[in-house]
Amino acid sequence: MSFIKWIIGALGFLFGGGIWGGLAGYAAGSLLERLVTKEYEGVPNKQADFSMSLLVLASSIMRQDGVVMRSELEYVKTFFARNFGVEHANSRLEILKELLKTDVNVESACNSIRFSMNYASRVQLLHYLFSLAASDKAISEAENRQIHYIARLLMINEADYKTIEAMYSVSNDSSYTILQVEKTASDEQIKRAYRKMAIKYHPDKVESLGNEAKKAAKEKFQAINNAYETIKKERNII
Repeated sequence: MSFIKWIIGALGFLFGGGIWGGLAGYAAGSLLERLVTKEYEGVPNKQADFSMSLLVLASSIMRQDGVVMRSELEYVKTFFARNFGVEHANSRLEILKELLKTDVNVESACNSIRFSMNYASRVQLLHYLFSLAASDKAISEAENRQIHYIARLLMINEADYKTIEAMYSVSNDSSYTILQVEKTASDEQIKRAYRKMAIKYHPDKVESLGNEAKKAAKEKFQAINNAYETIKKERNII
C-alpha cells in the first residue's frame, strides 16, 4: 500500500543521534509497519494514506501541551470507529501511542503527505487537526502555532488556513474570515466570495477519502453557509 512506503521512509528521519537514532528509527519503523500492514489490509489506498497521515500529524499536536488528554485519545478513537468500525479503533490507538513515543520529524512527514494527497485532502486533514486540538474545549497557542506550521509545510495557502482557523473561533470578523473577504467588501463581492468558497469546499472533493471525511467536509461546508447567512442578516442582503 502506498502510505507504508512513505511512512516507513519518513521514519528514517524521525530520530537523531547517529547510529543509536538509526537503530531506534528502524525498530519503531518495523513495529509500525507490522501494525499498519495488519490493520489497513484491504482499505482503499487514499483512505489509508489519509488515516495514517492523520495519526502522524495528530501525534505532533497532542504533544504540544506536554500532556496527552483523554479527550484527544477519545477523539481519535471515535474518528477511526466511525471510519473503519469499532473493532479496529483500539488498534489505531496502538499505532498512535507508538508515534507519541517518538520525536516525529513533522517536516519530513508533511513532505511525504504533500506528494501523496491532493490539495482538498490536505485541507481536510487540517480541519481534523483543529478538531483534535479543540477536543479538550480549548485550542492552546502552542497547538495553534503547530497547526499553522503544518499548514505551511503542506503548502496550504494562508487564506485557506485562516478560513479553517476561523471556524474554531468566535469573533465579530470570523464570518468574513471564513469567506476570505474584508469586512469592507461590497455586498456583491461577498456574494461572489460565497459562491467561490461553496465550490472550493464542496464535500464531493473528498469523496474518495470515505464517509467520515465526507461527513466532516459537509460540516465545514455548513460553516461556510452559516458565515454567509450571518453576514446576510447583518447587512440585510437579499
